[in-house]
Amino acid sequence: MDYSFLDSNKIVPVVVFNSVDEALPKLNALSKGGIKVAEITFRTACAKECIALASKECKDMLIGAGTVINAQQAEDAIDAGAKFIVSPGFSKAVFEVCAKRDIPLLPGIATPTDIIAVKECGLDIVKFFPAGAFGGVKMLKALAGPFPTLKFVPTGGVDAENMKDYLALPCVKAIGGSWMMKGDAEQIEKLSREAVKVLEEIK
Repeated sequence: MDYSFLDSNKIVPVVVFNSVDEALPKLNALSKGGIKVAEITFRTACAKECIALASKECKDMLIGAGTVINAQQAEDAIDAGAKFIVSPGFSKAVFEVCAKRDIPLLPGIATPTDIIAVKECGLDIVKFFPAGAFGGVKMLKALAGPFPTLKFVPTGGVDAENMKDYLALPCVKAIGGSWMMKGDAEQIEKLSREAVKVLEEIK
């Protein structure tokens, strides 16, 4: 699985659409704000349709699927055009679909036991979720000790105020969050620009 897309996409927006009509205006706002990737979650009935539309129309963006919790959702997302899959936890069935179809998977972990299960499948990049509820930066520092080769994408409680703290950790590959998705398209573009500016300051 190729995770190189995270090298140039350090902020992965977690996007929830309640209707297909929302998709293009909000994704275009992300893009104008300098963010070229989006994780469209399977929390709503229109997710697959939104992924298909975005994959077709948003040529300058990398579109993935989030909140994927079973093999059928993984298949549906990939069929719709998703280029990466994100899960809130680790599902061997989802992993097998992604491995078979050569699509990168970011499985959610919260404990050392979760990490061992993921590593047994050969994965070295994981989603740390929900990051804030499970100790945030302090927990990541603790997990990095016994798992020095592992890279994390913390999500859940990550925002404009603490993104610097997370990205400063050597074990953090990228961050995920939904704070830049608040409001209308104009506000999304503004918040995205601000997030990208913080990212550039860190570099």
